[in-house]
Amino acid sequence: MRLLLNILWFVLGGWISGTLWLLAGVIFAITIIGLPWTPAAFRIAGFSYWPFGRMVVDRDPGATSFLLNILWLVLAGWWLALHHILLAVALAVTIIGIPFAWQHVKLAMLSLTPVGKAVMEV
Repeated sequence: MRLLLNILWFVLGGWISGTLWLLAGVIFAITIIGLPWTPAAFRIAGFSYWPFGRMVVDRDPGATSFLLNILWLVLAGWWLALHHILLAVALAVTIIGIPFAWQHVKLAMLSLTPVGKAVMEV
């Protein structure tokens, strides 16, 4: 079931989200200022491609992660999370879209504070 949901997710738009996060990671890597967020962008890209059967956990709750997450939240995190929440609400209206809506909620939470998180297999 997880494989089927991941394939449907990928075909119906997950590839767009994952590719945009990969592009963001490359742009972060090119700039010196964006280097701290590069690994988080690549992690989110992998999660955006295949979210079913995975979960996000805290990995490093240190002071550096906290400061980077605060800066990220102010500059980009809130509108990325809002985007995912709006998609989740639209998908939750249909019964078929509920599993996809839940994945967008997980992506919204990850988009708010991506530094210091890890994606684990369930």
